Amino acid sequence: MIPEAQPHYERKPLTLPLWQRITLLSILAYEALGGMLGGILLIAEPGGSYMDMPVEMMHGVFTDFMIPGIILLGMGILTAFAFFSVLKRTQHDWIMAWLALGGFVIWFVAEIIIIRELHWLHLMWGLPVLIGCIVSIPLIILKNDTLKMQRGLLICGILSSLWYIAINVFVPSRYEGYSNTTLTVSELSAIGAPTRILWVLIVLLYPLLLASFGWGILRYANKNRPLRILGCLIIAYCLFNLYWPPMHMRGTEPTLTDTMHIVYASVTVLLMMVMMGFGAAAFGKRFRNFTIISIAILTLFGILTGIESPNIPVNGPTPMIGIWERINIGVFMIWIIALAMVILQRVRTMQSIDGTTENNPRDIRINL
Repeated sequence: MIPEAQPHYERKPLTLPLWQRITLLSILAYEALGGMLGGILLIAEPGGSYMDMPVEMMHGVFTDFMIPGIILLGMGILTAFAFFSVLKRTQHDWIMAWLALGGFVIWFVAEIIIIRELHWLHLMWGLPVLIGCIVSIPLIILKNDTLKMQRGLLICGILSSLWYIAINVFVPSRYEGYSNTTLTVSELSAIGAPTRILWVLIVLLYPLLLASFGWGILRYANKNRPLRILGCLIIAYCLFNLYWPPMHMRGTEPTLTDTMHIVYASVTVLLMMVMMGFGAAAFGKRFRNFTIISIAILTLFGILTGIESPNIPVNGPTPMIGIWERINIGVFMIWIIALAMVILQRVRTMQSIDGTTENNPRDIRINL
C-alpha cells in the first residue's frame, strides 16, 4: 500500500485578485452615485415628484421623503468614502466596505417592508449590493488573517444549511392553508403569495453564508485542484441564486418569468450535482461513497418532482411534490454540512500536527 502523502503548509502573499478589486470598486462607485443622486432629488422635492414616487407608497411611515432622502444621501456619501478607502488600500477599507454595503442591505430590506412590494428597481440596485458583499469577503479575510476567522468561514457552511432548513419551517407557518406535502418551496415566494416578501427578505442570508463557506474552502484548498474548483462553484452558485425569477400562483397562465423559474431550477440542480462531484474527487473513499449515494437520491427524487411539476400551472393534483422536493433540498443541505465537518476535522488535524495555536496565527493552506 502506498502511504498517503503528508499535507503541507504554504504561505502566500495576501493580495486581493484584480477582478475582485475592480468588481468591488465598481459596485461601491455605482451605489455611491445612486445614493447621492437619489438623496439629493428626494431632499429637493420631498413630495417625490422628481422621482415619480407618491408619498402614499410609504403607507404613513413618513409624511414625505425628506428623512429618507437625508438617509439615502448620507449612505451615498459613506459609500463614496468606502470607495476611496478600498481604492487606496487603507487599513480599515474592509470595515468601510461592509458598513456601506451592509447599510444598503438594511435600506432595501426596510424599504421593501415599508412599501410592501418588490419592484424591479430593487433588483437593479439591490443585486449589486449583495454581489459586493460576496466579493468583499476575501478583503475581510486578508485584513483579519487569523485561525478563528478562517474556521468561522468554514462553519458558515453548516450555518447556511441550518438557516435554509429553519426558514423552510418558519415561513410556511405564516401562510394559511399552505401544505408542505402538496406545495413546493417556490410557492412560498410566488407572485401573489402572502409570504412572498417575507421569504425574499430572509432567504438572502443563505447565499451570503454559503458564499463565505466557498471563500473558506478556497482559503484552505492550496494545490488540491478539485477543492479549489468546488470553492469557485459554490461562490458561482451563490451569485446565481441571489435572484430567482418568481413563479405565479397555481392556476395562473404561465408567463416568461415562470419559464425562467424552471430554467433557474434546472441550472441550480445541475450546479448542485457538479459541486458534489468535485467534492467527491477532493476527498477519500468514505466521503466519495457518501456523495455517490447523495447524488443517486437527488436524481431519484428529482425525477419524482419532475413527474408532478407539470400539474402546478394548471392547478392539478401534486399529492407528494412538496415531500419529494424537500428530500432533495435536505440531501444537499446535509451534504454541505458533511463537507464542512470533513474540512474542519482535517484543519484541526493539520493544526495539531503543525503545532499551530490561536496565539500563533498564520496563513494556513492545506493540500488535503
